[in-house]
Amino acid sequence: MRLTDNFKRRFTYLRLSITDQCNFRCNYCLPDGYCSEGKPDFLTLAEIEALVKAFAQCGTRKIRLTGGEPSLRKDLADIIAICKNTPGIETVALTTNGYKLSKEIDSYIDAGLDNLNLSADSLRPETFHLITGQDKLREVLNGIDLAISKGIKTVKLNAVLLRQYNWQELNQFFSYVKDRPVTIRFIELMQTGDNHDFFEAQHVRGTELQTQLLEQGWIPKLRDAHAGPALEYAHSDFVGNIGLIMPYSKDFCNSCNRLRVSSSGKLHLCLFADDNLDLRPHLLNESTDAVAQRLHHLVQHKLAGHQLEQGISGSTKHLAMLGG
Repeated sequence: MRLTDNFKRRFTYLRLSITDQCNFRCNYCLPDGYCSEGKPDFLTLAEIEALVKAFAQCGTRKIRLTGGEPSLRKDLADIIAICKNTPGIETVALTTNGYKLSKEIDSYIDAGLDNLNLSADSLRPETFHLITGQDKLREVLNGIDLAISKGIKTVKLNAVLLRQYNWQELNQFFSYVKDRPVTIRFIELMQTGDNHDFFEAQHVRGTELQTQLLEQGWIPKLRDAHAGPALEYAHSDFVGNIGLIMPYSKDFCNSCNRLRVSSSGKLHLCLFADDNLDLRPHLLNESTDAVAQRLHHLVQHKLAGHQLEQGISGSTKHLAMLGG
């Protein structure tokens, strides 16, 4: 029986955070760097396996591994393999800053990785450094080319729209996908518990970019059944595509098909919900059937939508908590 909430939304996509640690200091997320609130106690491989089996039994078909920065876990390849080898899971994706990708990509592919998202909020080295606190743009872009050359099915580049940093670089981003089979996804900056002033200064409505795309002849693409919230656009003159994630747009939550689990095993029905529901005590102490039944019960508490327009971001202090 598939996970369905009270609003008839079916959930086939799990975003699983495996660590909240990150080695970048992005100004929209962790401007002061990662600071632990205690001794890290992330889900073990056995707990992850139990969790993924329960979600698969409930109809989950796609799992995206996120952080923080997931490559900081030395057992990332093992986690990919656990997900890929679970009956029912069709697609395993990874979101990473690309810091270690060139050294580890073969192990990820061998483990069964299907899709890869990397982050580059600017294609100018100096601006990338300013945003992330790391002078690693070359490594990220090399990682993209490497992933393409090694046959990763889908390669995407994420960029958070920031009015004073990359809003004037749109033509450079468009040029990047002119001859590359990559989708650049522009993500509308979201307000969280600790970024109010930054949000007010940097927020760009995704609809501003959407209008530009349509005026320039970009055509909306049909969404895959298990795709995330991005609206993707194609153009006959470009090999790559452009995607938009616009959480402040009308009816954004109507098509929600994803749930989130934190690195400590808490189920988040929404990125911006107040409550989280602790699954960890049950993962190794209950059967897969029992955990699956628990998921069916908990998902009925999911609300119709977030309250970002009212400036309410729930318990999300920063995006590294759940990988966005």
